[in-house]
Amino acid sequence: MVHPLDIDQLRTLVAIADSGSFTRAADLVHKTQSAVSMQMRRLEERVGREVFSRAGRGVRLTDDGERLLDYARRIVRLQTECLATFDEGDLAGRVRLGLPDDYAERYLPEILARFSRAHPRAEVTVVCEPTDMLVARLGQGDIDLAIVTETRQHGGIETIRTEALLWVASSRHRVHAETPLPLALGRPHCVWRRAATAALERAGRPSRVLFVSWSSTAVGAAVLAGLAVSVLPESALRPGMRTLSPAEGFPALPACRIGLMRHRAPEPQPLADALAGQIRQSLSNLGAAAE
Repeated sequence: MVHPLDIDQLRTLVAIADSGSFTRAADLVHKTQSAVSMQMRRLEERVGREVFSRAGRGVRLTDDGERLLDYARRIVRLQTECLATFDEGDLAGRVRLGLPDDYAERYLPEILARFSRAHPRAEVTVVCEPTDMLVARLGQGDIDLAIVTETRQHGGIETIRTEALLWVASSRHRVHAETPLPLALGRPHCVWRRAATAALERAGRPSRVLFVSWSSTAVGAAVLAGLAVSVLPESALRPGMRTLSPAEGFPALPACRIGLMRHRAPEPQPLADALAGQIRQSLSNLGAAAE
């Protein structure tokens, strides 16, 4: 007799793969770590293959484990969509999310994929603007929540991730050795711009702002073309970029703190609550935050 796969075990497998550890997966699926380990042993017994490599530290899937994970994701997604179709209490409607485009490219794919699977009848409107503009939109009720760069001038921000802020240049050019140093940065109110120029002033290194844009795509293009140096959070680094160290004359920068802000609506906002939960989970799954 062929025994069906246990979808709870498959869901746990997906949580382990997404979170990178049995411990974090246990929190996600609301089980003890020993229960998660037992589930995976039973899953391996069911498929008759080793799903995890036992050598070394951390969690590593075998080739068979990767194949199983692909099926597990599809099975779990289909079950979620099926149940949501027949659940009259499933969340529906529109929720409005704002974030700078620096974060959109890195974070949005996972956030939207998770949220769409959990709430297929919900519509998400995305606005990409700098933090200051998003804060103003929240105050006016134009958006429901926003992922922003945390600054002291704005209150009501929940810190959800901390990353290193790094000096970056093209890996194929030596623009970082020029004097004065050409920079590609955001507009004058940008907190990263202020941190970069202040650090260079303290270090006594002459510089000039050559390219200005609130679009990370435009700033990144100037960097990759070898025209200027910029600053970016660690998760925003792209192929073709290299980081610059204090030994090369680039002083340490303050950490980049990424936060979540909400519009203070008088009535309950279940869709915004659900999306906020997915944002927290997605950003925590990117790995350990830098201190």
